[in-house]
Amino acid sequence: MRMVVPRHSLLALLGTALLLATFASFAHGAAVMSVDLGSEWMKVGVVSPGVPMEIALNKESKRKTPSTIAFRNGDRVFGEDAQTLGVRFPANSFAYLIDLLGKTIDNPMVELYRKRFPYYDIVEDPKRKTVVFRAGEEQFTIEELIAQLLQVAKVYAEDSTGQTITECVLIVPGFFGQAERTALVSAARLANLKVLQLINDYTAVALNYGIFRRKEINETAQYFLFYDMGAYKTSAAVVSYQLVKDKATRETHPVVQVLGVGYDRTLGGLEMQIRLRDYLGQEFNKLGKTKTDVFSNPRAMAKLFKEAGRLKNVLSANTEHYAQIEGLLDEQDFRLLVTREQFEKLCSDLYDRVTAPLDKALAGAGLALDVINQVVLFGGNTRVPKMQDILRAHIGQELAKNINADEAACMGAVYRAADLATGFKVKKFITKDAVLFPIQVVFDREGDSGALRQVRRTLFGAMNSYPQKKVITFNKHTDDFEFTVQYAELESVLGKNANTLGSTDLARVRLSEVAKKLKANTAADNVESKGIKAHFVLDDSGIFSLANVELVLEKTLRKGEEEEDGDESTFQKIGNTISKLFSGDTDEKPTAETKPTGGDSESETPEEAEQPKGEETDKGTAKEEEKGTGEATTKDAKPETNGTATGDETAKNATAKPKIVTLKETIPSKVELTYLAPLDGDSYEASAKRLTALDAIDNAKKRRETALNALESFVIDAQVKLDEEEYASCGTPEEIETIRKRCSELSDWLYEDGADADAETYEKKLEDLRGVANEVYARHWEHNERPDALDALKQMINGSEAFLRNAKNFTKDVNPEKDVFTTVEIETLEKAIRNTIEWRDTEVAEQEKQPRNAPVRLTVKDITDRMAMLDREVKYLVNKLKLWRPKVKPTKPPKPEKTTSTEAGGESSGDSKESAEEVLEQTPVKEQEEPLAGDASDKTEETVETIDPTATVKDKVKAEGDHTEL
Repeated sequence: MRMVVPRHSLLALLGTALLLATFASFAHGAAVMSVDLGSEWMKVGVVSPGVPMEIALNKESKRKTPSTIAFRNGDRVFGEDAQTLGVRFPANSFAYLIDLLGKTIDNPMVELYRKRFPYYDIVEDPKRKTVVFRAGEEQFTIEELIAQLLQVAKVYAEDSTGQTITECVLIVPGFFGQAERTALVSAARLANLKVLQLINDYTAVALNYGIFRRKEINETAQYFLFYDMGAYKTSAAVVSYQLVKDKATRETHPVVQVLGVGYDRTLGGLEMQIRLRDYLGQEFNKLGKTKTDVFSNPRAMAKLFKEAGRLKNVLSANTEHYAQIEGLLDEQDFRLLVTREQFEKLCSDLYDRVTAPLDKALAGAGLALDVINQVVLFGGNTRVPKMQDILRAHIGQELAKNINADEAACMGAVYRAADLATGFKVKKFITKDAVLFPIQVVFDREGDSGALRQVRRTLFGAMNSYPQKKVITFNKHTDDFEFTVQYAELESVLGKNANTLGSTDLARVRLSEVAKKLKANTAADNVESKGIKAHFVLDDSGIFSLANVELVLEKTLRKGEEEEDGDESTFQKIGNTISKLFSGDTDEKPTAETKPTGGDSESETPEEAEQPKGEETDKGTAKEEEKGTGEATTKDAKPETNGTATGDETAKNATAKPKIVTLKETIPSKVELTYLAPLDGDSYEASAKRLTALDAIDNAKKRRETALNALESFVIDAQVKLDEEEYASCGTPEEIETIRKRCSELSDWLYEDGADADAETYEKKLEDLRGVANEVYARHWEHNERPDALDALKQMINGSEAFLRNAKNFTKDVNPEKDVFTTVEIETLEKAIRNTIEWRDTEVAEQEKQPRNAPVRLTVKDITDRMAMLDREVKYLVNKLKLWRPKVKPTKPPKPEKTTSTEAGGESSGDSKESAEEVLEQTPVKEQEEPLAGDASDKTEETVETIDPTATVKDKVKAEGDHTEL
């Protein structure tokens, strides 16, 4: 028996479909990505609505792409194509670029890069003193090269998701300073990407590790150490996992916090590969096959470098392997057996540095190795057996290899991107990173003797968590002054490599109109200055900034001012009350400055306080915070009483404390960055213009290749099809001959004069050829698709006839209780069905008389138009049936009660008729009720008709099936 679906269920399904369609429309374009732009490889993670986190594939369908870009004869290539081109033209292929960001030409890391790759022509940017690569007549800044790699990552992500992507999270090494981080943000801006966050690589890996082990995290802190050795650097980070309750929302979330970090920015797989390259070059020179020194030939050095990389990977799994290079130099081949023992001897001093980052991370966290649950490896070069043996012996336990060494950081970053983006809702997982390079404020202050002395105040100490906000109060300055922001204690953090960070000065801040503001606001004797407060921010990307500077004043209100203030503060109180409803604040402890909860924190450092060390910074500022808590925006003190009621107002005023309000006045400030200036202004516009020109060249090249391929494919396809009877029968002999001739002419032209034609020429010739061939193709399509269209029309007619048979049961003549349709409507549908059948039979007969190459008489469009007309007629009646409701007859008022004798004698026949009438009058009311699916009342005839009015009798089951199919 066919199940009948209630009308309200159908409406609910329709509403759900509309909601899903609306959400899909809203969510379109909400995809975000993460980019792990490593020195050697680039991985791209994506997440889009309805699709889980995944790695975007490149054009070779691989999950990682070499971070290489090359230029040659106006062409620009990336990835493996760039590596291949780099073997032939090493100076035109640029790789291992990420560590050159934010560095001047005299930085030690730039000098090391020049030493490793001597064939690059690196010059100085005349304005910013940064790295510029010169290849022939073209020059590219380091930001431009990184931006082009990010553009490629964006293309891969958009191809993977099918959506436009404008937001991303970028992975950076934890030792990147302010200059490197701002330079990467500038490069992303050149690539038309909005950076949601710069996340440290070990933080991203720790986040990825935690989100898949959420159930294992509890209120007790669990400690893990993540060890990474990549191509360029080695790092180690100690983190803790713990469930923490948010004080504001009262919700419990897992938190991963970085406690200690150690790193070696020159220890990595690249250094091993460079040493193996140099060893192979020395061995080739010893063979004496040519008088030319192999180290003087850039192309030979590029071949040796490529072979050294392959050999390094093979020796990780094998004890020995042959290095083989054909035509290394002067057409001389090179073949040499290299053992793993020889390779490890070349890198013996590097292996001595393997455990140092791990020990430094533990020391920074203040933890012993025995409290660490696991040491987790990630990074490609942790697969080297010697590396694992050294670490295993040092920690005395087995190493954990339960994460994807290549993709863990990228997947953790894309989870963070989904959390920060507006189109997704993910399970909260809080991350707290740690400051590697302390930041301090330095200013001059006049001492008791009148001489100026330099004062230093640490804002963000080493291993302090961020994002974080800090406030410093200058309460001894009464005139315009300036202060500087610098790195602090770099010797203890970096040691002899402190100069790799670049300039230690970060910014110079000049404050103006200080005396003017003080004089204007402290003229009255009831106003007292509480100093100048400077608010600093270290955001979740690790980038430092000055939020604002303000003069804080306290005003003691006199008696008249209190009354005036009371009159004027009515609306202020209403506004404050509304604000507190949303912020959750109360009137119990009014504060001048609010300390945020969760990831952000704000503490205050007074000018005159002695500077504590390390973790004591926050403790030392606690008293000042308490003091600031007392300085409320409005301070109301309750009058003191002796517990007795009195009506004397004078006595109350005498015992009441004065009301104090806090006033804030913005102090103009000018911030001048003293480290490497980010790409901005005219330099940024010039770089953007250069990249736009390169994109235009690539688009023109892609358009030409697409047009050429389309023309060649159409010519070959046409020649093949015309040899088939199926297509040849659809064209006249003249048409077939014309198409063959045009194809032959175009084929000859493509391999002669047309080899260098532009895209517009190819597109025009393709359009002309299509104009000749499409007439034949159109006839073939009509003959091929017509049978399916006629079958669809037949099904439409059968369904309409079945519906017509059922509809006749809903007329006044057949069923007066359910007169849904009029006689005219039934006759109109009947006439439409009859006319459609007659038209179909006539047109099919006429079309069969025509040859295949004659103009088509019965087109597919004609058939679909007839189907649309018939469907329109049926839908009109179906909609009317859905909207129809049975008419309810008015009930008669109850008659007076019978006498006692009548009741005792029993009911009369008239009473029985009256009761029957009342039941009949109530029947339509029951028909209006729509039972739920599966209700027992579905079995009644009236209920079935209400749900599915197309059937009125039980013997119409077949008709019901036809109508449901329609």
